[in-house]
Amino acid sequence: MNTKNIPNKNYRTFVLILLTIVYGFNFIDRQIVGILAPFIQQDLGLSNTQLGLLIGLAFATLYTTVAIPLAWLADRYNRVNILSIALATWSGFTALTGLANNFFQIAIARMGVGIGEAGGSPPSHSIISDLYAKEERAGALGVYSMGIPLGIMAAYFATAALMGTSAEEVNWRRIFIFLGLTGIALAVVLRIVLREPVRGAMEFEGKVEIEQPPFLESLKVLLKIPAWWAMCFGIAFGSFAAYSSAAFHTKYLITLDPSYNIQKMIIILGFINGIAYVGGTYFGAKLADKWGQKDIRAYGWLPAITIFTCLPIGVISYWVPSVNLNLIWTTLFLVFIGVYLGPSFAIAQTLAPIKMRAMSTALFFFILNMIALGGGPTFSGWLMDVFKENYNDLESIRLAMTVTFFIFIPSAISFFMVSKFLPRDWQAAEKRNLESAKS
Repeated sequence: MNTKNIPNKNYRTFVLILLTIVYGFNFIDRQIVGILAPFIQQDLGLSNTQLGLLIGLAFATLYTTVAIPLAWLADRYNRVNILSIALATWSGFTALTGLANNFFQIAIARMGVGIGEAGGSPPSHSIISDLYAKEERAGALGVYSMGIPLGIMAAYFATAALMGTSAEEVNWRRIFIFLGLTGIALAVVLRIVLREPVRGAMEFEGKVEIEQPPFLESLKVLLKIPAWWAMCFGIAFGSFAAYSSAAFHTKYLITLDPSYNIQKMIIILGFINGIAYVGGTYFGAKLADKWGQKDIRAYGWLPAITIFTCLPIGVISYWVPSVNLNLIWTTLFLVFIGVYLGPSFAIAQTLAPIKMRAMSTALFFFILNMIALGGGPTFSGWLMDVFKENYNDLESIRLAMTVTFFIFIPSAISFFMVSKFLPRDWQAAEKRNLESAKS
């Protein structure tokens, strides 16, 4: 390992924390639509299907497609520059979301947010992989993935701080503008303080030069890795249900009990995400690394077990009779749903050729978000409108989410397939990376 190219522990910890905060802003700008969904829907007169499209497909289409060319750039050029520009872009469009007056305008703004966020995770994952060795990578990427629950928590807290105590006092436009301008300021800080790390510094002894293989050649290598594919579909199907629930959870709780203090509800949801989801994500990544040292198949086994457990917990959470009971079951659900993030991100990075780590993230995010983010809220919103023809609002949400949660079954099966293929693919990745280096 080339110690000259390895930053000290304090600096890499600082970088990891900063990148996690940036990822948190990614999910603040994404989650805030779901939190404010009932108020946006009422103000702009949107159907459940339109709301699902707004949260899902309108955002995911450009987010997933633009991520691939941006990842190609991140594998070749300065990742810090790309990340800073991306953060400023999605934050700017978040602010513009608060100025929309109809479905078309807000959909265009959300597409713009998707374009910016496409440049977030691919360079970040690549940077982290050049700061942490493969034995520590799941843990580091697990910390990074805590940006998801921390961002969701911050979105709830920001909403609670900027809203009134009743649904009539929620100024959703002001919340979008405030968050967007804050993100632009963070982009400036990021560009000033972050340094571009040396690629491949954590993989080899001595000074190395990593060959840049042709794009199509690297792509063919990546797409021929069975464990990589199984991981992609595992996380995609699991997130399909998770994104669906997040998109309509606030709407469900307000429908379940319209008299419940909305500001109190939002604050509680913030704490739940900040404690349960963060805890599940962090300890899941740590457990995967520890268990994986004894048996590499643990990176598939652990997500498979926890994802399958989410099925009954998720269904029960939508059929309990009160908001407080739902919040209890939601807490348990979030603990288990966070576990697969760290192991999945580690697999995406470790199995990829070194010069294609950003592209690996972009490709698996393409699969993840077209299926999960694009399909999940869109499918659930459409299903609610279908059930609404014969049931009331509360029952239609419950039935739609019950059907949606059964996608946890193919997710768990996919992660069990990861455990089958991973030992061979992990060894092949190590050999491939060594062959790509010139001492």
